[in-house]
Amino acid sequence: MDKTTFINALIDSRAQWDALMSQIDEKSMLVPGVEGKWSIKDIIAHVMWCELEMVPLMQTRILAGSELWNLPQDEGNEAIYQQYRNHPLHEILAQEQEAYAQVLAAAKTLSDEELNDPHRFKDMPGDWIPWKILAGNSFTHYLDHINSIRTWLAQRL
Repeated sequence: MDKTTFINALIDSRAQWDALMSQIDEKSMLVPGVEGKWSIKDIIAHVMWCELEMVPLMQTRILAGSELWNLPQDEGNEAIYQQYRNHPLHEILAQEQEAYAQVLAAAKTLSDEELNDPHRFKDMPGDWIPWKILAGNSFTHYLDHINSIRTWLAQRL
């Protein structure tokens, strides 16, 4: 994937995310059960955590992240949930907006080669494709959660 396509996909999917979030009132964002026990606030915190993990990867070109990466996905997600579940909604919303801004800025520093060549990142396995790792923690991640949020909202009508 080339840089322009990557950045456009990031911006476009984020616009969809932001448009959906703007339609949801704060009270509804706190209702559990959107995805398992997660509320929309919990999903936003989860997305934020994933975005924040990608920023140093893009800035340093080193694959070094949280110890949570070493856990099975469900256990890691539970740890992230526990980390943020008592944070106020307004704090999560503000931090997630900042996380996205950091992801976008860092993504703009990558070259086409860096997006496609794992050898451009220290300690990245040779069979990984960098843009897919980054997308899975940003723009395709938004789309995954958008679908479940929309389904939940439709069931509430």
